[in-house]
Amino acid sequence: MKRLAAFALLLVLLAAHPAQAEYPFAAGEKLTYDLFWTFIHAGTATLETLPGTEAEGKPALHIRALAKSTPFIDKFYRVRDEIQSWVDPGVTRALLYQKDQSEGDYVRHYLIRFNPQGNMAFRYSKGALKNAVRTEPGTFDPLSMLFLFRTKPLALGYEFAAPVTDGDKAVVGKARVVKRETITTKAGEFDTFLVEPEVKEIGGVFRKSPDAKLQVWITTDERRIPVRVKSKVVVGAFYMDLTGYEGPQPKPLQTRQERP
Repeated sequence: MKRLAAFALLLVLLAAHPAQAEYPFAAGEKLTYDLFWTFIHAGTATLETLPGTEAEGKPALHIRALAKSTPFIDKFYRVRDEIQSWVDPGVTRALLYQKDQSEGDYVRHYLIRFNPQGNMAFRYSKGALKNAVRTEPGTFDPLSMLFLFRTKPLALGYEFAAPVTDGDKAVVGKARVVKRETITTKAGEFDTFLVEPEVKEIGGVFRKSPDAKLQVWITTDERRIPVRVKSKVVVGAFYMDLTGYEGPQPKPLQTRQERP
């Protein structure tokens, strides 16, 4: 359970143009989740798109993910994590990425500034430059990668690839739509695509688990909502389930898109 927050935010694998209908998300969208380790309710998480702002002097879409452990888990291993990402209005590249972790005795804060002109990403901690990574054009951070994926025309067999960096290294993130399934959570019943990202480049607990697996269920409708995430690693099985949805134009979560 030591990597609870890291898993929670694999959503975690991922500017204001809220009126653009071609995007499945807009400012005001808020998704809430329950987090589980094996059968223990270990925490909650939220994923939200915030009102328009700027990053690095440019118009930006602001995305924020929060994770916290339950009061019971707090007694053993308190987690309070916040990850923020700012991407350009067209969702073509990341502009800024900030990660604030507080997990037990482990505390870490860092910021990534993207320089698309020089194809570089710079990681700062406590105001000091800690690392510089050469990037490809159109590089994303781990959080905005999910939102890029949500803009894609998903279908069975669809394969996705895009450059991504966490400030330590730059890789090509890949995922594939492998199945279509009906999923039921506290929020309702959903028609979903099962997506399996490659985990070999994720590192951390995934690197230590030879049989590691990550699965994400995303709704087939135009909202492309991540409904469930499951992970199997050496320290156990984690999963998170959607419990609520708020949006500028909310739709009944119980309504399932009919299969063709």
